[in-house]
Amino acid sequence: MDATSSVISYLSGRQCAVQWKIFLLSTAQELAEKFSAAELRTFMRRVGGRFGRELPVPACTTLDDIQLAMSQIWTRLDWGWVEITDETDHLHLQHYCAPLEAALGREALAWTPSFLEGVYQQWFEQLGAGDRLRVSQVSDFDSIGGIGLRLGSPAAA
Repeated sequence: MDATSSVISYLSGRQCAVQWKIFLLSTAQELAEKFSAAELRTFMRRVGGRFGRELPVPACTTLDDIQLAMSQIWTRLDWGWVEITDETDHLHLQHYCAPLEAALGREALAWTPSFLEGVYQQWFEQLGAGDRLRVSQVSDFDSIGGIGLRLGSPAAA
């Protein structure tokens, strides 16, 4: 392992507080043994929706305002930040440094991204996007907790 990989591994291992790490890993393993990945994705999306209702975004008038408001919530919680770009037919969301692997383990990455889908879905609905536009995962997590999502028509996904 080179120095950069070692540093990334070291820092990502600290994305989850020690007092919660074993508890959360054990919980994720038990959930994965009991439920299918599809069921867990549905569950995590609902958890994300609840999270979004508990920590609503304030009213925003521009895409920059939305990005800033969402990133402020995430950074306050040590959950990284988001960059949002306006594409031709959708918004692209790049979430950086999500602690999901550190908290729930690598195996849980098959279903934990739906938590972020649920949070962003809730937030965009709060901002007036309605429920016809859907947030969906468009990439896997990278080595530092980055993941791509999109907000757009489900048919175009």
